[in-house]
Amino acid sequence: MPRAVAINVAANTNLPGRRGPVSPDGSFVYVPIPEDEPTSDPVATYADLDLAEYVPDDAVDLPVHLDPEFAGVLGREAYTYGDPHGVKARPLSQLNPGDSLLFYATLSVTGNEGARADWLPSDWGCFLIGEFRVAEVLTGDDYRAADAATRERFASNAHVHRESFDASVLVRGDPADSRLFDRAVPLSTPAGGAEANRLVTDLSSDSGKGPWWRRVLRYDDSATTELRDLIDTDPAEWLA
Repeated sequence: MPRAVAINVAANTNLPGRRGPVSPDGSFVYVPIPEDEPTSDPVATYADLDLAEYVPDDAVDLPVHLDPEFAGVLGREAYTYGDPHGVKARPLSQLNPGDSLLFYATLSVTGNEGARADWLPSDWGCFLIGEFRVAEVLTGDDYRAADAATRERFASNAHVHRESFDASVLVRGDPADSRLFDRAVPLSTPAGGAEANRLVTDLSSDSGKGPWWRRVLRYDDSATTELRDLIDTDPAEWLA
């Protein structure tokens, strides 16, 4: 039975200094974090990717760490994600084909308050923004020992393009079932971004206490089945 893990990604108030936006109808812009390590080849900047309006002025010309990458988004052609940090790499390395790797981000709510969906917080919130249906998982050592064909499947990942490959885990999504969502899926309640809703408190193994929006969220098989259904359901139907 499939399981799911959800991790925090994308722009925030630390890097590059501003969250990505979510509109009154729940649509959003995926804004990755900046690249902070030397790369073997030139990397696109926020300006190059037409994301300049979503980052602080001093970040416009910074190179972008485009990870995760989603096919058809920001010029990418594959679904890959890499992570060098053990707190994320350990649970990700235990995922199997058919499991879900979910990505969540903190987003700033924008637009006309009168047009805002009832399930959106007033200022900012935490939202699921995309999913990989896992096709393949490699540890960093697996990748280093892999043959050319295996390496090629991860060739576009941002960690592969660093001067020193540093990922502790690499995940590739199945193109048939992986996607950046059209609409953000709330993990926060309408009362405020820091208050977790039932996708966190009831379905995941996390308590929803403290800074839950920075932690890895884990879902067992039954919770994953329900979560997948709710992702494709209007939040107004399940979020009071």
